[in-house]
Amino acid sequence: MSDVLDRFIKYCAVPSQSNPLTAEKVPSTPEQFDIANVIAQDLRELGAEDVTVDEHAYVTAHWPASEGCEDLPCLGFCCHIDTAWQSVGNPVHPEVKHYEGGELRIGTDRDGREVVVSPETNPQLANMAGWDIVTTDGTSLLGGDDKAGDAMVVSLLARLKADPSLPHPRLALSFVPDEEIGHGAALLDLKEFGADFGYTIDGGPLGEFCYETFNAAEVNVHARGLSCHTGTAKGMMVNASELIMRFHQMLPAEQRPEFTEGYDGFFYLERMSGDCESASADYIIRDHDQAKVEQRKRVMCHAAKLLNVQMGEEYVTIDIHDQYHNLADVVTRPEYAHLIENARAAYASIGQEMTCIPMRGGTDGSQLSFRGFPCANLSACYYNAHGVREFVPVPELEAMVDMLVDLVGRYAVPQK
Repeated sequence: MSDVLDRFIKYCAVPSQSNPLTAEKVPSTPEQFDIANVIAQDLRELGAEDVTVDEHAYVTAHWPASEGCEDLPCLGFCCHIDTAWQSVGNPVHPEVKHYEGGELRIGTDRDGREVVVSPETNPQLANMAGWDIVTTDGTSLLGGDDKAGDAMVVSLLARLKADPSLPHPRLALSFVPDEEIGHGAALLDLKEFGADFGYTIDGGPLGEFCYETFNAAEVNVHARGLSCHTGTAKGMMVNASELIMRFHQMLPAEQRPEFTEGYDGFFYLERMSGDCESASADYIIRDHDQAKVEQRKRVMCHAAKLLNVQMGEEYVTIDIHDQYHNLADVVTRPEYAHLIENARAAYASIGQEMTCIPMRGGTDGSQLSFRGFPCANLSACYYNAHGVREFVPVPELEAMVDMLVDLVGRYAVPQK
C-alpha cells in the first residue's frame, strides 16, 4: 500500500465518534484521545517539532521551513479527528476493494441487508472503473470525513522528509476534536499555532474547493406539560410531546434539508424526546446569508410565542446559540486571494480542475477565519459521508498528497 493509504486505513480502524449529548466536555468522547495519540506518534516518528496532545485531545505540531524559506509566513493546516455520530461508527473495518464498474458493493449492514452504491446516485463512479476504493464491510461508516484529511497531512510531511529539496515555509499542523458537533477548533491556541493563514482539509471529491460555508445556529426547544389520568384528562392534561409536534408543524416543511440544495437554507430537526410532562427537540438552522439565519430564528421564536398564546401561559421555551459563520466574509478579502489562486494552481499541477462550491455545512475554518486564522477548505476525497455507503477512491487520496506538495511549494515565495 502507498504511504497515505496505509495511514488512512490505520486511522479509520480507530473509532473516534463525537457525541452531541456530551458536548459540554471536550472531547465529547474519550475515544478521540485514541486517534489523537496515534496521529501524534506518527508525527513524532517523522520528526515533527512541538508535537503535543493536550487535555482536550488537540494534536498540534510544526514542521521547519526548507532552506531559504525560514523568514516566510507560516502556513497552517487543520483537520479533525472525530467522525460523525449519526451512524454506527464502532467498530470500523476498512477494506480496499478493486472496483470494476457497475454497482459498488460494500457489504452487509448489521441487519443483514446488502449495502451498495449505485452509479445513479453517485455518477462519479463512471470514472472510477479499475480503481481501488476504500470502504467498510457495510457495518459502519468509514470515517473518511476527516481521517482522509488527517492521513494526507501526515503523508505530506513524510514526502517533505524524504526529499529535503522540496521548498516550503514553516508549517503549523492541527488535528482537532468534535468538529462534527460544531465545536471543532474553538480551543485551538492560535498564538501557539503560529500560522498566518492556511487550509482545512475536509471537503469532498478531488478538485472540490470551498471558501463559502453556511452560517449556523443551534436551537433547543423545551415544552412542559401537565400529566393526569387519561380517563379524567379532559380540560386538564397538557401533553408536552404534543406541543413539540405542534411546534414542528409550524415550521415550513419545504425548508427541510431533504428539499433544499445549493444556496437554500433549512430548518433541521436533529432529535426529539419526551413524554406528557416534559419534551424537547433540538434543531439546527443553516443559511449562507446571515440575515436569513436571523429571519429563521424569528420564525422559530414566533412559533413558540404563538403556542404559548394559544395555551394561555408559557409552556414552550426556546434557546438559540450561534455556532459558526460563513468563512467567505473573511477569505474573499483581497489580501487572502492567494488562498484561492494557489489552490487552483496546485490542483492544476495534478491535472485537476478546481471546482468552487458553496459548502452546505461548515468546517473548522468557519470559526478559525473569524478568530484570525483565515483558511479555505480543500478536498479530503470522501463520498457519501456520515453513513455506511461512504467510500474514498485510492487514486484521489494519493493525488491530494501530490497537490499538497505543490501547494506548500507555492508558499515558498512571498505572497502578493
